[in-house]
Amino acid sequence: MNTEFLEALYDLEKEKGISVDVLLEAIEAALLSAYKRNFGSAQNAKVVIDRETGDFKVFSRKTVTDEVTDERLEISLQDAQAIDPNYSLGDIVETEVTPRNFGRIAAQTAKQVVVQRIREAERNLIYEDYVNREGDIITGVIQRIEQRTAYIELGKTEAVLAPSEQMPGEELYPGKRIKTYIVEVRKTTKGPQILVSRTHPGLLKRLFELEVPELQEGIVELKSVAREAGTRSKIAVYSKDENVDPVGACVGPKGMRVQNIVNELNGEKIDIVKYDPDSSKFVANSLSPSSVVAVEVWEDEKVARVIVPDYQLSLAIGKEGQNARLAAKLTGWKIDIKSESQMKELYPEYNEGDYYDDDNIEDYIDEYIDEGKQDAVEYEDENMDEDILVEPEDDIRE
Repeated sequence: MNTEFLEALYDLEKEKGISVDVLLEAIEAALLSAYKRNFGSAQNAKVVIDRETGDFKVFSRKTVTDEVTDERLEISLQDAQAIDPNYSLGDIVETEVTPRNFGRIAAQTAKQVVVQRIREAERNLIYEDYVNREGDIITGVIQRIEQRTAYIELGKTEAVLAPSEQMPGEELYPGKRIKTYIVEVRKTTKGPQILVSRTHPGLLKRLFELEVPELQEGIVELKSVAREAGTRSKIAVYSKDENVDPVGACVGPKGMRVQNIVNELNGEKIDIVKYDPDSSKFVANSLSPSSVVAVEVWEDEKVARVIVPDYQLSLAIGKEGQNARLAAKLTGWKIDIKSESQMKELYPEYNEGDYYDDDNIEDYIDEYIDEGKQDAVEYEDENMDEDILVEPEDDIRE
């Protein structure tokens, strides 16, 4: 080893970000292991590399004792003082024992250590880069597909898109460029493993943040997301500025913003609804595109009863209950949907806008007559918040 070797290490420090001291310490440890393997494993020794010249030396380390039981590890006080009169019992005597033919072994070992450390450093850099991006979107090209698992090329590494994280019905093939959501970054012996998803609700949220400047600026806030990947999603948005329409901002001019997201998600339908701090209004909005007559809420149980016109019942529930299911996920409320006819059958006294508690109908009627039900909120058609149902090939309707 010489100064050229040290210069090479300093170049690596600049290029790869690996400290020279870390490399030298690793090389010293590796050389010590090689020395013990080739020249006596039982000997207590250490290897020192000169930080200025790059020269290395091997030292035997022996403890000064009264009685020597192992000459490889101990030295008598008399012999130690013959080397240096200042030695006393318990001191460590270091003697250079560098083998003549150790240079070739040292060079080979140093090369292996440096290469290994470079690989570890590159893996750590990649890990640190991506672990801070968990919950973000990355764009990559599908490199290969093995047993339905897609491997996406990201430059210095690759991401894994498992079958369970793929959108139903989406065609994946090598060479296809797609956006995915980073779910988790794991550190493994073979380097970082990046797990991504196309079904995670976070993907929809991030796509809107990329497309809608008002979301990036914080004027519009995306409150919640409910998603059944590949078929339909709902998002609830809220504007901090009363002059900015949150739904219109997400839809964009001629629907271009939301249409770009629909195209990216392979035609997935997206409902954009207006968030409202009033739970009953928010529940009503969440059932878009169905119109709502009125909503009754039980705050403690987070249960809401929604009354819809007879002809809107199937629309409110949705195909296989999808619309109601997504509305429940979006709001975090359990939603019971009833038509006006069903309410009249359950409660003959029911008039449009009146509500009854199954557990105590008579008390409820008395309370309604005397004071009115405070938690009941009625919606007239002209006052209904206008929601938007976005479909890939249909016109955007407000």
